[in-house]
Amino acid sequence: MRCYIDVHILQTVPPSNINRDDAGTPKQAVYGGVKRARVSSQAWKRATRTAFADQIDQAQLGSRTKKISALLAERLTARGKLDPEASTRVATSLLADLGIKPGKKAAETAYLLFFGRPQLERLIDRIEPDLPRLIGLDDTELTAALKNVSVKEVLGAGHPIDVALFGRMVADLPALNVDAATQVAHALSTHAAEVEFDYYTAVDDENPKEDTGAGMIGTVEFQSATLYRFATVGLHQLVENLGGDTEAAVEALRVFLTAFTTSMPTGHENSFAHRTTPNLLTVAVRGDQPVNLVSAFEQPVRAQQKGVLDGSIDQFAKELTTAADLWGLRPELIASTYRTPGDAERGKVLTSALGPSAPLTKVIETVADAARARLASAAR
Repeated sequence: MRCYIDVHILQTVPPSNINRDDAGTPKQAVYGGVKRARVSSQAWKRATRTAFADQIDQAQLGSRTKKISALLAERLTARGKLDPEASTRVATSLLADLGIKPGKKAAETAYLLFFGRPQLERLIDRIEPDLPRLIGLDDTELTAALKNVSVKEVLGAGHPIDVALFGRMVADLPALNVDAATQVAHALSTHAAEVEFDYYTAVDDENPKEDTGAGMIGTVEFQSATLYRFATVGLHQLVENLGGDTEAAVEALRVFLTAFTTSMPTGHENSFAHRTTPNLLTVAVRGDQPVNLVSAFEQPVRAQQKGVLDGSIDQFAKELTTAADLWGLRPELIASTYRTPGDAERGKVLTSALGPSAPLTKVIETVADAARARLASAAR
């Protein structure tokens, strides 16, 4: 059973620099022969994962860090009532079997490892009754005593939803790899977009009135855009990553849809206060393949008297219909949130392509119910 949940979003952002390159310039890409504003997939995945904590206890989520040994030692100190030095010894010996390359700093790995906090708790469960004996062993004896604790087994199962959704790649240990259930595209503006410069000055509050010079002068680059955002969730892969728990997969899907839709990268947020809400959300449930509809904007939308948003919505709706009519890529379900246009004729066109507009909570419930029914049907 293959089932994909495609998420399409159109969202306007004001002058901002939410995702910059190494020179501080807002990221861009050439598409359709013109420069577009771009927000990398990594930036929005990070914002989405951070937003998970608004819906789920952070202790049940994952962490992407080089500090797995330090986190494990911290939990050993709290649960085992050990002193920090003993906890560090036990944590280091326990994780030695992983064979992950050490980093430049003490007690760090050479690269970020994505794992679940509950998985660390399960590791401690396996050794907690034996901790009084273990802390009395020397380093060689301790490593030997912990060798049979299957760390790889614990980290390879019972994944939190963020690891199940976004996957994990461990170069040193392919057995710990988790195929991502979610793909996220780079967000692109639906129109040509240029980078602009904000020249700013700051005044020293303690200067005398006759001193009119600036205390600081600087520039920051920015751009504004109507962005097309796309992500897809392979429901079948999500179920597999969650050990076959279909209800957990539906809940993970619900959390992802809410977080991805409402999150926003935070680059230069204090300077620009750029956080907006989406202008269009369309979720398509498919049994064939994911369909990124960025092709709707290969010909960039041109600004009209009413801006570019209406034209972007119209081109998106047309492309969704075209994908179904020409290529047979017809969704099993479409649920959308958008502002109903005042033009009755245009409203009919949008309703035909996108379905009637419903509040975000209703769209998510509709998609979650469809996913649950799809999984139940596949289990029969």
